[in-house]
Amino acid sequence: MTLRKNLVVGVISSAWVALIGIAVIPQYLKYLGVEAYGLIGFFVTTQALLQLLDMGMAPTVNREIARSSISGKVDDAKNLLHTLAIVYWGIAVIIALSLLLLAPSIAGYWLKSEQLRHEEISHAVMLMGLVVACRWPISLYQAAVIGAQRLAVSSLINIVMATIGSLGAVVVLSYVSPTIGAFFIWQAIVGIIYAATMRLAAWRVLGGNKGRRFDVDILKRVWRFSAGMGAIAISSVVFTQMDKVILSKILKLEEFGHYMLATVVVSGLYLLVTPVFNIIYPRFSALVVSKDEGALITLYRMGTRILAIALFPIAMLLVLFADELLVLWVGDPDIASSVAPVIAILAIGSVLHGVMYFPYALQLAYGKTRLPLTINIILMFAFVPLMIFCALIYGALGGAIAWCALHVLYLFLGTFLTHRVLLKKIGAIWLFQDVGIPLAASVLIGSAGYYLVDINDYSIGLKLLIGLIMGLLTLVLSLLGSTQLRQEILCRLEWIKK
Repeated sequence: MTLRKNLVVGVISSAWVALIGIAVIPQYLKYLGVEAYGLIGFFVTTQALLQLLDMGMAPTVNREIARSSISGKVDDAKNLLHTLAIVYWGIAVIIALSLLLLAPSIAGYWLKSEQLRHEEISHAVMLMGLVVACRWPISLYQAAVIGAQRLAVSSLINIVMATIGSLGAVVVLSYVSPTIGAFFIWQAIVGIIYAATMRLAAWRVLGGNKGRRFDVDILKRVWRFSAGMGAIAISSVVFTQMDKVILSKILKLEEFGHYMLATVVVSGLYLLVTPVFNIIYPRFSALVVSKDEGALITLYRMGTRILAIALFPIAMLLVLFADELLVLWVGDPDIASSVAPVIAILAIGSVLHGVMYFPYALQLAYGKTRLPLTINIILMFAFVPLMIFCALIYGALGGAIAWCALHVLYLFLGTFLTHRVLLKKIGAIWLFQDVGIPLAASVLIGSAGYYLVDINDYSIGLKLLIGLIMGLLTLVLSLLGSTQLRQEILCRLEWIKK
């Protein structure tokens, strides 16, 4: 399958998963309430934190299988997947037992609730451990499928399981039991089916699991890359999840639920970022192995520009019209007024984070794990004290402010350090042209649109229509600023078929 087809399939999958997740939130709020939804947000944060235990194994499988497609060493890829799978399932058991034992303490000393009983929260945390354990091996098998560049297979499974998980949860809450416990039990059932399905898909794309064996030697060969990825994961989790960890302690569950609601809305930006990364990372790895730097630079620059042109106008609309969108979505003006400012600031930080996936994929493709680790450590030392300070003073809004400041710093620091080592001649061009032009177009059109909306008392529908027009104008202005991109589009993006 070509990169273009993989991209289309990946975007459809991410869009569906994101939209189905967003669509069911009003139902979750209806049956569970904001505080219980805060528990769901805590579960999402816990699941992300526990990815630290992956220790770089999933990205290692992705990279090695992508490289085996060039070298033809499929048996090594099979042995690696089997070996790491044994480790993964063992970790899943440890996760379940650990959260089972820690649940009373988490419910009593960390989470703050005015409506939910201690026992109810403790039981929910125990079930969170079960859900995380059931879902834990998914990332490993999915990395194998994506590394084999079978994104269509992975995407189809994701769509089906996300639909069953989300819509099935609404059915359970509606007709079985409107409790947070019932919600997590259903997610555990779906999780184990999800893991089993992805496992079957992984072995099928590798030609079956016959002849695979536990191989300590292959672990010795990849341990440096895996350890580097594990260290990157630790530092990455600190500055991608620290806001939620700190806020879950400082805020009451209701306000924390508002913050997590904002993060769900902003996560829609990643419906483009995630499939793009899943495509470019193995492709970059293959180009590095084949030493085709010209094709690598073309893909790197053009891919960044296309992603930026798509992301920045969406972020602009979230900044300007978050309140209106929330009123239409959840139907509660009070929730909308509390959450909209958080969404606006989070969107700015997240869209900058999105374009930095390209330098990150480049670093991993070259095996330079020390580079992203260095960047993450520097950011971590700046982010943690800033997050604590802002959260204590401004609460949920403070978390968003710190997140935005972090990624402004990341944009400049990450670009500078990456291109001191890799593709040295194009760092400034990449930052100021491929990222800068779409960003400038969004700021220009957004400022004009804000002035137009601010001085007129328009209805919600008219405001959103104006926003749509602004987004289209931003897209056109960004395209006009890129002669090369216009030429490539007129050639039907032939570059992406390479």
